[in-house]
Amino acid sequence: MFQTVMPDEIIIADDGSGEDTRRLIDSYCDKLPLVHVWHEDNGFRKTVILNKAIQKATADYLIFTDQDCIPRRDFVETHATYTEKGYFLSGGYFKLPMDISERLGYDDIKDGRAFCLKWLRSNGLKSTFKCTKLFGNNLFAKFMNMITPARASWNGMNSSGWRKDIIAANGFDERMKYGGEDRELGERLTNAGIKSKQIRYSAIVLHLDHKRPYVNDADWQLNNDIRKQTKCSRKTSTEYGINKKQPE
Repeated sequence: MFQTVMPDEIIIADDGSGEDTRRLIDSYCDKLPLVHVWHEDNGFRKTVILNKAIQKATADYLIFTDQDCIPRRDFVETHATYTEKGYFLSGGYFKLPMDISERLGYDDIKDGRAFCLKWLRSNGLKSTFKCTKLFGNNLFAKFMNMITPARASWNGMNSSGWRKDIIAANGFDERMKYGGEDRELGERLTNAGIKSKQIRYSAIVLHLDHKRPYVNDADWQLNNDIRKQTKCSRKTSTEYGINKKQPE
């Protein structure tokens, strides 16, 4: 809503929220190009609802973020600037502590002060090296993108890619629950020859802290096993994605 460049469409992949969320989304439909894709709450099924959203998308290029993230006003513009055939983009995030996450309000986002280090520090944010992501200097951001040791992976809260590449990979693996489920798609894209571009200091979202009752060791183990198989077999597509494997 406060972006310097507005997207052609905004698809909300809704993993089972209630009537209050539907009414809130409906209240913005006359202001924004919203498409609401919903399914019932049956546990953590992010990969399933994302695949449904991908199928609804009409744009050639897709930008992904999560519901617990607030994009900086240049978020869409930055992804559009760095877009390149044969690549997907790996953006970054800045995680806010719980107290600031709960205190953050509409006007803080509208006015941009939520991304201002001076304002965040006045509200109790501790200074760490990670604060460099909020410097807001383009030259510094480009330099940091080049020297960061972090791999340019597919991160659910801030990544983008060509729809045809994502469709060719068959979307997200729907067996996967919470824990690296986004990155596995990026690993299949890489296996298919799609390169990744690092923009973690240029495309920024604020990540709000919150509880995660759906996290458990069994799901992490399952996801790690699937990712290991993807890497070892050099898989470029999943049989458990948008188009499901038919039983023999």
